[in-house]
Amino acid sequence: MKVEKTSLILEGGTFRTIYTSGILDAMLKEDIMMPYILGISAGAINLCSYISKQPERTMRVFTQYRHDKRYIGIQNYFTERSLFGLDFGWNVIPNELDLFDWDMFQNYEGQAFAGVTNAQTGEVEFMDVRQMDRECQLLKATCAIPVLFPEIKINGVPYYDGGLADPIPVQHAINAGYDRHVIVLTRPKGYVKHMDSQTKAAMQTLRRKFPKLVDVMLKRVDRYNETVQQCERLEAEGKAFIFRPPYSMEGMEKDVFKMRANYRAGLHEATLRMEDLKVFLGLK
Repeated sequence: MKVEKTSLILEGGTFRTIYTSGILDAMLKEDIMMPYILGISAGAINLCSYISKQPERTMRVFTQYRHDKRYIGIQNYFTERSLFGLDFGWNVIPNELDLFDWDMFQNYEGQAFAGVTNAQTGEVEFMDVRQMDRECQLLKATCAIPVLFPEIKINGVPYYDGGLADPIPVQHAINAGYDRHVIVLTRPKGYVKHMDSQTKAAMQTLRRKFPKLVDVMLKRVDRYNETVQQCERLEAEGKAFIFRPPYSMEGMEKDVFKMRANYRAGLHEATLRMEDLKVFLGLK
């Protein structure tokens, strides 16, 4: 089904985004393909599985490799300065173990972008995912949480997680000319972000090398909370259709059974609200 003049916004959240994959898989089942998509961090991973039309792929990769030390493990720091195995997770898995459909991905007819934060300027940049190399450097960059990842360089420029500068990029979609939005959040209604100890430690580590990045990180909490309020205003005006999990989910969830339950929560929510979504999208 062809959708027009409506954006799809995908928040990040590491393994919380398995909920997002349930939402998108329900949309794939109904052959709903959005024309303009912005993905942040692991939201961009879900974006790629969506436009490659591979339902369950993100859920399968997250659950199958969650406890594989090649995917997540302290030993990766010794080889790649990262908790996550960069080559294994973004090259070996999609190109050797759970094959990504690059041909279908390239045939997507809309526009799809992943947000990354320029470590030198502190500004968000949105890059066309279809221009991504087969080692998925762009996805590494948008997922690069400081301390857990090193900076990821694209064309010699260092980048970190797109969510540092623009965690829910609905304003970017508005600026691009879209006045209606399907927004998939990964925090339940009522969630308010606060500065956490991990972020404070990361800022101390990065302050000397990337001072403008740290300035952005200082403002991240306020920007996040203000953007959620903006999304809710758009929803009240009939300009946004928001999906959000019914309960709190852990970003670094270790329990694979809970991860699968979180996926089913997204699938159930989207299936339950599918007729309303189609009306919002002008498909009914």
